[in-house]
Amino acid sequence: MSSTNIDRRQTDVLPPRVAMAPTPRRAPRPSIAAAAPQGFIKRHPLLMFFAIAFAISLVGILLVVGLGDVQGGVAPATDPRFLLMMLAWLAGPSVASIVMTGLVSGRSGYRNLLGRLTTWRVGAGWYALALLLAPLVSVGLSYALSAFSPEFLPSIVTSTDPSRVIVMGVSYGLLGGGFLEELGWTGFAVPRFRRRYGVLGAGLIMGLLWGAYHFSVIYWSGNPAGALALGLVLPAQLFAWLPPFRVVMVWMYDHTHSLLLAMLMHASATASMLILQPFGISGVMLLAYVLGLGVVYWTLVGVVGVATRGRFAAAPFGPTNA
Repeated sequence: MSSTNIDRRQTDVLPPRVAMAPTPRRAPRPSIAAAAPQGFIKRHPLLMFFAIAFAISLVGILLVVGLGDVQGGVAPATDPRFLLMMLAWLAGPSVASIVMTGLVSGRSGYRNLLGRLTTWRVGAGWYALALLLAPLVSVGLSYALSAFSPEFLPSIVTSTDPSRVIVMGVSYGLLGGGFLEELGWTGFAVPRFRRRYGVLGAGLIMGLLWGAYHFSVIYWSGNPAGALALGLVLPAQLFAWLPPFRVVMVWMYDHTHSLLLAMLMHASATASMLILQPFGISGVMLLAYVLGLGVVYWTLVGVVGVATRGRFAAAPFGPTNA
């Protein structure tokens, strides 16, 4: 065989194939329409949280009472719609907290929320503050004002069924004001306000929003004005003492990071309002009482401010998934 034929056959042999790595697929990019709402929610979590909370509560109340019902038209003691109205009102902050925590922080946010909810190892002094502050203030103020009128005496003293008053106050305080409200207020909003505005600023802003949130349920379920103008009594009822009380709550939370303790403090305040504050007062008497609460709690805020030299904070408040 000639060398020419050998060379030709060698050149006819195909070279071995080299395995080519598969071209990696690009992950599908989210559409602009889908990414825009998610980006807005993460940039403005507090705005979205309060929009959801207020919308759920207001729409829920309107579905129960109707658009045509007048102020004070749902009597707590006799109207069967009152319980449904309260459930709709309480659903706002709790549902908003669960929804927004998932959208903003996902599973890590839920783990953080559960961790703060189960944080119970704090000093005994913090438990004393959370559980005893509101009852002591309510009893002290009620008896002080009763020197002018016996109508200021605590509800449990004037009630014909004190055991019912206690059961109702404690159960509603724990489930309603304590758990369902604070799951939203301290569970989601307070830590974010705290990082941006500090303890005092967070407490004041949250306190004002907290007061505004109570407008709908007070407006439809009672007649606080009596002979006075509603525009005078209702703002005092909403804003005289809730902002300073919230400042104290935020100050306590800043030192303990315990959502559980915040729930207990709110529950104690709600139970005290139903058990230890005067029952059925309105007009001038109600105005005097809520202004008295405001004086006491603003004084306490001043004492804390002086004791902490205006800092209020326990330590730098770092990032959190709350």
